Amino acid sequence: QVQLVESGGGLVQAGGSLRLSCVVSGIIFSINDIRWYRQAPGKQRDLVAHITSGGNTSYADSVKGRFTISRDNAKNTVYLQMNNLKPEDTAVYYCYCRYWGQGTQVTVSS
Repeated sequence: QVQLVESGGGLVQAGGSLRLSCVVSGIIFSINDIRWYRQAPGKQRDLVAHITSGGNTSYADSVKGRFTISRDNAKNTVYLQMNNLKPEDTAVYYCYCRYWGQGTQVTVSS
């Protein structure tokens, strides 16, 4: 059974940083691409960042230069380092690898 468990969300002031983690189990982690999505209230779920099995990364234009996705295959974990956070980054952040995690709330105050 595939499980994705996100953590690291919270309340932060604008300009601050958070690091999200997603621990994945039930699959061969190292051969899978992993994605982070986010969903703000009343809005659709949008792709934020993507990391391939080979470590190549891509980002939504809105987070380029501020967010960094990385992975640790030894720990079956993917990270999302978020710097210079803005109020518009407020959302529930989800990890995705064929299945969805439960999400972690990120709230950025102005």
